[in-house]
Amino acid sequence: MGYLKFKVTAKEKKCRARTGILRLRHGTIKTPELMPVATKATVKALSTEDLNELNAQLLICNTYHLMLKPGAETVEKLGGLNKFMNWKKPLATDSGGFQAFSLGLGMEHGTGKMAKYFPGKSSQNPDTKRRIQKSTASISDKGIEFRSVYDNSRQFLTPEKSIRIQEQLGADLILVLDECTSPLSDKAYTKNSLERTHRWAKECLEIHNTDQALAGIIQGGQWKDLREKSAKYIASLPFDSIAIGGSLGKTKADMHKILDWVMPHLPENKPRHLLGIGVVEDIFEAVERGVDLFDCVGPTRMARAGYVYTTPKEGNVKNKFKYKITSSKYKIDSSPIDKNCKCKVCKNHSRAYINHLFNSNELLAYNLASYHNVHFFLNLMKDIRKAISEGKFLKLKKEWGIK
Repeated sequence: MGYLKFKVTAKEKKCRARTGILRLRHGTIKTPELMPVATKATVKALSTEDLNELNAQLLICNTYHLMLKPGAETVEKLGGLNKFMNWKKPLATDSGGFQAFSLGLGMEHGTGKMAKYFPGKSSQNPDTKRRIQKSTASISDKGIEFRSVYDNSRQFLTPEKSIRIQEQLGADLILVLDECTSPLSDKAYTKNSLERTHRWAKECLEIHNTDQALAGIIQGGQWKDLREKSAKYIASLPFDSIAIGGSLGKTKADMHKILDWVMPHLPENKPRHLLGIGVVEDIFEAVERGVDLFDCVGPTRMARAGYVYTTPKEGNVKNKFKYKITSSKYKIDSSPIDKNCKCKVCKNHSRAYINHLFNSNELLAYNLASYHNVHFFLNLMKDIRKAISEGKFLKLKKEWGIK
């Protein structure tokens, strides 16, 4: 068992929403919380000083990318990720398992973790706009074989290697190696994958020997019996934390059902992490069902695409709480991104200025939009925690227009 202490501090009476205190080696986190994604030891366009200003509590880094650049041994020699990044708060790392999907079946199927698909209409997925491409990863019972995205070299990741790399990186919370299945994988494939993931989970437990907290991962795709089987199995093992991963179905409703199937089988005294999810409506629905932790590249990825998030008072509910700041209608708009926002970007800069930065290809645009978007989500999580502690979570959800 690694160093992790978790205590539930408040519960909503009419649903599973809860607040908690999560203690890891480098500090304490109030939950529910969204962790910004520092893929390559950086949250894109933001410095650690920015993230401290934003009161980010926990970041998650990507094992696959860091094992390739700069290399886990290099990070270890430099004192681990915290020193390497100059980040004094808690860190998590994934296992590299998601790349088995994103570089494998995700490319072959042209889909994400959760997407509608209409085979045969074109070589392009109509919903996600992802091209169908040749896989650069393959999976077997022994591990995952990759082609490096940097130099095309062959890489082989086993449960033991994933754990050892994460130990070298030195994060507070690490994840077991698993396979994230595709929403287009059939039940027979998903069942076989689940059995392999369960074997790997047990192997990771047996290998792990540091004080880093270790999270097991629930898989099982969109099938109730497989999800329940996985939830029961992972919950039966002495993991410090529990994550929910893999394909979450083809619709939002499928994701909600999967959480409804899984949650009753999870222990109350361990934090629950919904992997790779973090848009507004998903956060509300998952918190309502008892999720404590989220991670998502969305806030900064959308910022780089010119999208900025706003509260319901700005009237963007139908647009999923965001708008494109690069639009010509903001060229002479002197108002802030969101007049209700208290971040330093909204206090100091106009829509017109940020519109100008994007349309002039100025790099500062990425920083300002990313800073605002991360603030938006961290502030949302803060409001959610406050609402749960006051027994007003469902009221807050309704105020955000989420039924």
